[in-house]
Amino acid sequence: MPLPKTLIIGQPFNNNFGGGITQANLFGGWSKDRLAVVCTDHIFNNINAEACDTYYILGSEEYKWMFPFNLLQRKVASGERKVKTETSKGAPVAAKANFRTRLIDNYFYPFLEYTGLFHSLSRIELSDKLCKWIDEYNPDCIYAQASSREGVLFCKAIQEYAKKPMIYHVMDDWPSTISQKGPFKNYWHKRIDRELRAMMDRATVLLSISHAMAREYKKRYGKDFTTFHNPIEIDFWKSHQRNNYELDATPTILYAGRIGTGIQTSLESLAQAVDKVNDELKTSVQFVLQTKDQPTWIEKYKCVKHKAMVAYKELPKVFAEADFLYLPYDFSAESIRFIKYSMPTKAPEYMISGTPVIVFGPGETALVEDAVQNKWALTVTENNVGKLAEAVAALVTDINLRKQIAATAISIAETNYDSEKVRNRFREVMASMIGKTN
Repeated sequence: MPLPKTLIIGQPFNNNFGGGITQANLFGGWSKDRLAVVCTDHIFNNINAEACDTYYILGSEEYKWMFPFNLLQRKVASGERKVKTETSKGAPVAAKANFRTRLIDNYFYPFLEYTGLFHSLSRIELSDKLCKWIDEYNPDCIYAQASSREGVLFCKAIQEYAKKPMIYHVMDDWPSTISQKGPFKNYWHKRIDRELRAMMDRATVLLSISHAMAREYKKRYGKDFTTFHNPIEIDFWKSHQRNNYELDATPTILYAGRIGTGIQTSLESLAQAVDKVNDELKTSVQFVLQTKDQPTWIEKYKCVKHKAMVAYKELPKVFAEADFLYLPYDFSAESIRFIKYSMPTKAPEYMISGTPVIVFGPGETALVEDAVQNKWALTVTENNVGKLAEAVAALVTDINLRKQIAATAISIAETNYDSEKVRNRFREVMASMIGKTN
């Protein structure tokens, strides 16, 4: 029996967002002619065309802005776009923000969020062109990711129009952080909560990114969530899996990924810890940041180096060549609210790499709880640079500890995150809802 013909809403198959990577791994092995994506133009980049090459871009016919903000928006053509494999590969490129971009990001968007205008300035409508395209595609089911008010309302509108069973997959606890500031925060929090619950009522299956999220959402929303985290291609990652735990004169600790909400101060904490270790042990440990943007504080620390991001296919080699991998979360209350129930896409990728992992973050988060329980990393749960330095020193001086952590992590990854096992479960869930509607 062929796999269900699936319409994906909100998240393209890309390699620079956790949601895109997770989606590509879950849908691995699907025929491309049985997958199509509807998304906005601003996230249509770094596309993995090997997973899916059929997209409908939400342009000016669907994406509507309130006056006078509509005058500031560039014209985007609505309609289908086919992606060519040869034009979709490569690493995310860091573009230096110009004055206009910095002004918008640092002042304009925060103002809109504070006033609550952010939640009502724009909306996504079902245009005649989009409806015709959906009719012609004629999906068996819908898979949706949404983390904004307009995204939630659009998913609900698509499901009501197509009348097909829908899966809604939650990547992080965005409902807890979407409205936290300004005089209208309570109004918007309650309204978005009502709209989210209404969209969930339209879904046939609800998915979470972690077991901790599933437990919390059962209490919060009274609904059952099935956990699907990012699965990994075992053979792909084993192609460069580390198996030598000797250190050279300049051991490296690598952080690869985004810098943003929940992951900022914890990066600088490691820089402080590594400088401390180097001073005390007379070592030359380096902290390498492989991120899109270079932090402003990087010049303050002797140990820190910045490298450009690489293509996803190069990550197994990059991770295996590092001596340690760093997986941090910030300790602020705002950060904890955002990341408490999340599991980073890179966690199983770090585990399978064979490189020992250092986890630094609050003990109440799903990531840290899992690392402590299953012992796949050396974990520091106090916001204390001294404790973090002790952990780094322990790994640098104890080869048996390095081997033990790496072996445990590999075993956990192979048992819990093998893409073949996870995909089979995912396909069973997808197949089980065909013919059902809410």
